[in-house]
Amino acid sequence: MHPANSEQIGIRPVVTSDADAITSIYNHYVTQTIVTFEEDPVTPAEIVRRIEDVQSGSLPWLVAERRGAIVGYAYATKWRPRRAYRFSTEVTVYSAPGMGGQGIGSRLYEYLLPALRECGIHAAMGGIALPNDASIGLHEKFGFRKVAHFEQAGFKFNRWIDVGYWQRLV
Repeated sequence: MHPANSEQIGIRPVVTSDADAITSIYNHYVTQTIVTFEEDPVTPAEIVRRIEDVQSGSLPWLVAERRGAIVGYAYATKWRPRRAYRFSTEVTVYSAPGMGGQGIGSRLYEYLLPALRECGIHAAMGGIALPNDASIGLHEKFGFRKVAHFEQAGFKFNRWIDVGYWQRLV
């Protein structure tokens, strides 16, 4: 992490007008990487729907800004639909293309994890398409530990992809 860069990163709650910037960031990962198993680019309207879904569940969605531009985002979704899972979430973090290693993910988790605690969340899970050393490093830096490994769980770009799950009690 580069402390000078991270000091320039502001964190705030998402607003629906952020959808264009979030769509641009996310679609890079959709079309260029195995980070997400989504295969078709999404529209800003779909991102608005997802933001509203997260917010309707009283969960946080945060954006990172540097010099007025959105450079990353993080949010939590319900882990599973059954009531007994109501204190568990899955967390997601994305940095803008080319912005990895600048402390954006760390700044987002510095805000997201306490926000989850304030929401009464007990456990947070992060699913990681493998290999992904940067995401593993971020999650382990924040006390997540690997709890599951699913072999060949996804198929994208004409290859099988493993998925690992990291968990942290909030």
